[in-house]
This record gives sequence, C-alpha cells and structure tokens, in this order.
Amino acid sequence: MLTLSDPSRQPGSWSDEGVLLLFSAFWAITAQTSYLAGALQGRSASDPSAWGLAAALLLGLTAIQFLLLGAIAHRWSFKPVLALLIVVTAFATFYIRQYKVYLDPSMLRNVLRNGMHEAGELLSWSLLPTLLVMAALPLLLLWRLRIRQPVWTRGLLVRTGSLLLALVVLVACILAVFQPLASLMRNQKELRYLITPANVVWSLASVAGLDARTAAGPKKIVGADARPGTVWAGRAKPAVLVLVVGETARAANWGLSGYARQTTPELATLPVINFAQVTSCGTNTETSLPCMFSAVGRRDYDEATIRGSQSLLQVLARAGVGVRWIDNQSGCKGVCDGLPNTTVQAMAPPGLCEGGRCMDAGLLHKLAESLQAAQGPQLLVLHQLGNHGPSYFRRVPPEFNRFKPFCQSDDLHKCSREEIVNAYDNALLYTDHVLATLVRQLQAISGSVDSAVYYVSDHGESLGENNLYLHGIPYAIAPDVQTRVPMVMWFSDGFAAGLGLDTACMARRAAQPAAHDHLFHTVLALLDVQTSVREPAWDLSQGCRRPPVAGAAAAAAAKLPASTPR
Repeated sequence: MLTLSDPSRQPGSWSDEGVLLLFSAFWAITAQTSYLAGALQGRSASDPSAWGLAAALLLGLTAIQFLLLGAIAHRWSFKPVLALLIVVTAFATFYIRQYKVYLDPSMLRNVLRNGMHEAGELLSWSLLPTLLVMAALPLLLLWRLRIRQPVWTRGLLVRTGSLLLALVVLVACILAVFQPLASLMRNQKELRYLITPANVVWSLASVAGLDARTAAGPKKIVGADARPGTVWAGRAKPAVLVLVVGETARAANWGLSGYARQTTPELATLPVINFAQVTSCGTNTETSLPCMFSAVGRRDYDEATIRGSQSLLQVLARAGVGVRWIDNQSGCKGVCDGLPNTTVQAMAPPGLCEGGRCMDAGLLHKLAESLQAAQGPQLLVLHQLGNHGPSYFRRVPPEFNRFKPFCQSDDLHKCSREEIVNAYDNALLYTDHVLATLVRQLQAISGSVDSAVYYVSDHGESLGENNLYLHGIPYAIAPDVQTRVPMVMWFSDGFAAGLGLDTACMARRAAQPAAHDHLFHTVLALLDVQTSVREPAWDLSQGCRRPPVAGAAAAAAAKLPASTPR
C-alpha cells in the first residue's frame, strides 16, 4: 500500500507516511479488540463470512486511523501529536476493556470535568501492563525513529496522495462488507465510540465545539416572566426546600424500593414519600445535572440548548427565591452559575474532611442555624459525593461498613462481585443516614421554619452485571441499573399546610412512574413560582394541591380525593 522506508535516501530513516501506517496498523490490532468483539458478536468462527468481515474491518480500521493521523500530524508537530495519541490510546484502551465504557462526547466531558481525586481513584497497578505495551514501548520506538522531512511541496503531494489512497482502501472495505456493516452501524451505532483513538479525537472536538458555541454569549433567558405566587408571600416563617442531588445511587439497591437488603433503615422510620420508578436524564453527572435542572429534560433532549440556557435555579432567583448551592463533588456543571455557592471543603466541618475528600455529613454543617436565619422562600441544593465509584469504601465512615466482606480496593477487578455490592450498599447506608439526619434536623426547627426535602440521584451504576462496571454507557443502550434512580420527598406539616399539599395524595402519586424531567416543574410548584415555562403536566404535585387553608384549620383540613396526575 505504502513504502515504509526509502533506503536510497537517508539510510535507516522513515517517511512520515510510513510511520503513520505503522502505528495505524498497530492500533488496529491492539486497540480495537472491544470494537471487533462487538462487531463480530454472534458470528461463528467456522463461518468464512465472519473471517471476511473481520479482515475487512481490520483493514478499514487501519485506513481510518491513517486518515486521522494524516490529517492532524504534520512536520514539526508530527512526533508531539503522535506521542500524545499513543498515551491517550493506551489509557482509553485500558478503561474501555476494564470497565466496558464508550468514549462518546458525553463520557469524555465527564472525564475532563472530574477532579484530580476522582481521576486518581481510577488509577491502579493493573494499568501498568497496558501502559508498557501500548505506551512505553511505542514511545521508545517513536523516539528512536529517524524521520526524513522532504521538501514542503513534495511532502504535501505525498501526504495528499497517501490520504486519497487510504480513503480508497476504506471505501473498498466498506463496499466489500456493506450489508453486514450497514446493519451493524444502524443497530449498534454506539460501537463507533470504541474505535480508539478516533473516538477520543472526535469526542474531544465535539465537546470543544459545543463549549465554544455555548460560551460565545450569555445563556438564553428561561422564564423571563417568573414571579412569586401568593402562597409564601408575607409569611413570618421562611419556607425552605432542601434539594439533595444524590450521586450514583441506583434504585435496584434502594431499600425503600423493595431491595432484599435494607439499605435505608433510618429513612424507613420517617414519614417520607418514596418514588420507586424514577428514570434519570443521563448516565453520568455531566449529562444528568444540567438536564435535570432544565426545562427541556430528556423528553426533548438537546445538549446545546440545555447548556446554552439558564437553569431552574436562575428562574427561581428571578422570582425572588433565595438560592444557594453546597457542593461535595465536582461542581454544579454550570447549573448554579452566578448564584451563591460553596463547597464542603471550604466550610471545613471538623473531622469530616481528610485526604482532599469530605464525608457527605459535611453538607449539613451548621444547616439548622443558617435556615433559621433565612427570610422568605429558599432553595438549598446539596450535591452529594454519595456512591461515586469505584472507591465506594472511601465514601463512608467505618461504622457504616456493616455489609461484609466489602471491597477495599480502587480496582474493582481485584474484588468479588459480593464484595463490590457490599461496599456499594454500605455507601447507600451512609446516604440513608445523611438524609435521615437532614429530616430530623428540619423536624427539630419546624416551629420556626416550614421545610421540605426532595432527594433524587443523578444516575445509577453497574456493579458487574453483564461484566459492566461504573456508569456512563450511552443512554440508548444503557442498562436499567444506570438509568433507574431512587427519589424521596418529605414535607413538614407547616410546609404541606401552607402549600395546601395532600401528602397522602403525593404518596399515591409516588406509586406511578416519574423522571428527572419532573424536577424543574415540581420545584417551581413547591416554591409557588409563576411562569409561562412551568408545565402542570410535569408537576408531580399537580392534583395534590388545593388553595392553602390559613391558621389552625390547616392542620385539620380534609383530605383530597385520589388523583391521577401524569
């Protein structure tokens, strides 16, 4: 196909195109095993057509890599670009194989936005063999190779010709296996995000392009007509909604939702309303967080629209609601831009922050005091660290490690599935404790604050089912354990009476399916913010509220009849 070396000129030297072909073929053989496994799944090794498809795919993948490298590696940038891609490909290949992740734009954005502590937990000694074979040795080879630089015009002609030839080879491979390949791309489109390093380059370009577009100007105003309603106006007691955004808690292991093991023993003793059939906006924080705080949601999902528009929090603030965000994870992902926010680390709760990480109990540090000093309607958002993997055992104090033996390694492959599940469930026990503590604190100040709690996790988690771990699988093919999440509400008597909310009706509504898409409109309703973007059909309390009853009569108000809200 191409001449690898030219002994007539500079003996021992290689042409750019020869080096590119060498690494393209190397990656086609070593880095595409997950893609090939998916593409050839269900085909018999005794079937000649399977071998023909495999050969065409290998040759086509080599051509794709060559086209990619030829387009971005030139002259002075040749070795630096190639060296960077060698390292990136080694890391990407390891994590694709180890955790069965797909490096689409959503996953890459999640990787780029994670903090150093989260990234460090994903590093393990099992990474070393892959780095040795796919990074260290290729880098050594690249460093030792002498690459000749032809005259600029001749080099351009050779590069153009080689790219055209690679394109011809790619087209020929596609035509040779068009029918099975077309079916594959139609039914398993996500497989393209296993082609490394093309997946990383494409996803990085997509993320950078979207970020550039959304950063080009101010965010689109949402709910410009937002105004306070009459429910909370003029009340002596502040009305406070505490919205707790959970992390990586999956409904399948939530005790209140019927899990065989009781992972929510403290909440089970409190008058909370549990929603057992809740669907998330995404399978990672970078997708779910902006989505769940948007008016668009998953039902009309458009990432550019969501990231380029104001969130629920800005709508509430415009209507005079006091909004504050407290974070114990990797930030609010743009949701709280321009609004008061802080971190548990900055609050420095005694004994709860060690090694750069804080326990979620720190979210409640001096909470009661701050709420009692509040005036008017308030929204306090607490963003948990929760069950963030793979280091579930690091998320809990020792006294919550009740399910044993539990995994005590950052590398899940060193633990049995039983140990992984035990560590995960211990982390859920701690979330249960944090939420129950929050409710009890609010109960204790009910004489001076009317309050409510709204807890929902951002996405779920795979714990080894079908050999999948962690989260971030493309939404279209994600298993239920990554998209079904726990959700719980609690209302003080004063909050429910002030809003005219029938909690028995809400409990009946909780038996029906719900989604992250309900959050935007439900919170607007609970805080009585009037705006044209509020959709009653997506308000979970719709049909469970009546005009508020003043004074002592509120406590004795008649129960509403059963309703069937959407």
